[in-house]
Amino acid sequence: MGKKKNQLNHLAIIMDGNGRWARKRHKPRVFGHKEGMNNVERITLAADKLGIKVLTLYAFSTENWARPKEEVAYLMNLPVKFFDKFMPTLMKNNVKVNIMGYLDHLPKDTYDVVQKAMDETANNTGLILNFAFNYGARKEITSAVQEIADLVKSGDLSSDEITEDIISDHLMTAGFGEYRDPDLLIRTSGEQRISNFLLWQIAYSELAFSNKAWPDFNEDDLREFVENYQNRDRRFGKVDESDS
Repeated sequence: MGKKKNQLNHLAIIMDGNGRWARKRHKPRVFGHKEGMNNVERITLAADKLGIKVLTLYAFSTENWARPKEEVAYLMNLPVKFFDKFMPTLMKNNVKVNIMGYLDHLPKDTYDVVQKAMDETANNTGLILNFAFNYGARKEITSAVQEIADLVKSGDLSSDEITEDIISDHLMTAGFGEYRDPDLLIRTSGEQRISNFLLWQIAYSELAFSNKAWPDFNEDDLREFVENYQNRDRRFGKVDESDS
């Protein structure tokens, strides 16, 4: 009897390498971001076909504000271009859009378009396309701790009632229920670091790294990573009795 394959329900991707991809082609960095945006649609549809329930994409971190103003302005306008271009495809494929991050800090035009995208797809029941936009994991955890501290202060929660589930319930992925923690995290472009992304949620996630820059990461690459994940031995700190 063959070994049961792992089910990949939540995939998270750090979409890295847009700028370097553009420079290799003697183009400005924003050219790479534009092609990276186009690749989001391709990978989203491929993930949907593979049966993935939640696709979380690291689009803009709380640290990215330190980039050149022109680049930040372009990145802030990307959601406007993305949803204007791809919303019909997302609706056709029953994709539900979610944006997690500190959205109240976004420019008004950016804020309005991401809210509209979430509203228009709210009743869709297929793949959840979750963008981490103006997101940072340490800030997310800090906010969760502050919320829990307020509950303790108000008497609605005692300190000995604080559990891992309570903390998870106050993070931005809480709404995904049983799928709130990624099964697999992929980072493109050859870098092997987490960059302040989903630090709590990836405690037991499988990690994988692609040497391809994000614009070059394609459907076949995704399928290969998913198949590799499905055949991994996931122990969650336990011992596999078959090894004894």
